[in-house]
Amino acid sequence: MESNRPSTEGSRSSVSSEGDESSLDNTSVLESGSLSIIVLGASGDLAKKKTFPALFNLYQQGFLQSNEVHIFGYARTKISDDDLRDRIRGHLLQSKGSSSSSGQSEDAAKFLQLVKYISGTYDGDEGFRLLDKAIHEHEVSKNSQDGSSRRLFYLALPPSVYPSVCKMIKLFCMNKSDLGGWTRIVVEKPFGKDLKSAEALSGQIGELFGEEQIYRIDHYLGKELVQNLMVLRFANRFFYPLWNRDNIDNIQIVFREDFGIEGRGGYFDEYGIIRDVIQNHLIQVLCLIAMEKPVSLSPEHIHDEKVKVLQSVVPIKDEEVVLGQYEGYKDDTTVPNDSNTPTFATVILRIHNERWEGVPFVLKAGKSLNSTKAEIRVQFKEVPGDIFKCKKHGRNEFVIRLQPSEAMYMKLTVKQPGLEMSTIQSELDLSYQQRYQGVKIPKAYERLILDTIRGDQQHFVRRDELKVAWEIFTPMLHRIEDGKLKPILYKQGSRGPVEADELLAKAGYTQTHGYKWVEPNL
Repeated sequence: MESNRPSTEGSRSSVSSEGDESSLDNTSVLESGSLSIIVLGASGDLAKKKTFPALFNLYQQGFLQSNEVHIFGYARTKISDDDLRDRIRGHLLQSKGSSSSSGQSEDAAKFLQLVKYISGTYDGDEGFRLLDKAIHEHEVSKNSQDGSSRRLFYLALPPSVYPSVCKMIKLFCMNKSDLGGWTRIVVEKPFGKDLKSAEALSGQIGELFGEEQIYRIDHYLGKELVQNLMVLRFANRFFYPLWNRDNIDNIQIVFREDFGIEGRGGYFDEYGIIRDVIQNHLIQVLCLIAMEKPVSLSPEHIHDEKVKVLQSVVPIKDEEVVLGQYEGYKDDTTVPNDSNTPTFATVILRIHNERWEGVPFVLKAGKSLNSTKAEIRVQFKEVPGDIFKCKKHGRNEFVIRLQPSEAMYMKLTVKQPGLEMSTIQSELDLSYQQRYQGVKIPKAYERLILDTIRGDQQHFVRRDELKVAWEIFTPMLHRIEDGKLKPILYKQGSRGPVEADELLAKAGYTQTHGYKWVEPNL
């Protein structure tokens, strides 16, 4: 077997990259030749809790056929095939892929027989030669012609080992020739710690693989309601005249968790809430809310518009940032006693263009708060000449709840039922659990892995997009590291620092008192 093989990205990927296979229809994603999915870091938490369960759900739904696909786990841990299967079995059975537990156990048993494990280092050739041999044997067993098979490498690993792993893949694990097959690399966030490190990492991987082979995954882009944003904006006529600075007062993108770091102090303290959530997840949501309509659904056209939005963001002002750290954060033994790492942040971004000039985009994320949810809240301006004197009820809002309990609802003022002419605030509500009963909403990782196999990069992050996002946040991150911006202590189970609510009020947000959205009963 040859050890140094050329990079191949077959012509078939150029067809699927146009986005015309983006819906999750129950058809085989395999064309010809075998499919090998290699999970590097297979013994880690990410692989066990997210990657393997996502692959299992795709298998259950018929997207991965047992007679064509094989799954390889690779890590440094010296364990057997059965050991790995035992480690991930429990996580597969926790997923909601089957209506009966017995049927799910049977499916899991069949799926696990597709999983093989290879042990090796991340910077040595011996392990990757063994991996390539195992993949090749699988391809031969499926009668795949050399160069026609597909190899998907999922790096469930720390970014520090991306360059060495990618180098080993390039040297030892590529297709022998180009007969329509491909090799693709999925890299997880965080992709760097600032602009300099991210660009260095992009450069190292970019020397080995073409941009069409690299899939920078952000699981938020796989969420059902995030994927719905472009459809809502560009397929509904009534949003066209409203979606601009003339009608919208402010927009919030919120991520809240009611738990703390839970043993992840070593990782979290190095990155913090801004890198962990805001710089990647929330900024991607902002792009989809604020971008202009792309020329087509081509991934390149969509990425072009997202980059234009990011390039229009003006530098962040210190007075429009509130950082917080929950009380007890430093009690974690892996967190330094003098840690300045924020566990909460409210950041106002301003976009300098014709559509959004003057509209604050409030990105807010925090841990150990009073609830767990992620949502987009678009608040409209007040009605001029309010003849009903209903200002006290609050403004109209369009709310998109990303998780939990996916929903979209429009808060609006209506007449209260009865003989009197009095007004109340209610909502037009689309609750997914109520409206789409019996419909399985795909999990983010399922969608994105399937997109990778299909060659659709629409819901991934392009290199220049990543670069501009880091340009926005790097100066602020460096000021935090230098101690020029410090977090304010807040109580666990609270809304966060009161200063964050004060900043929100200064930005123009008007809170509706006495109103609460109630999830509809099934």
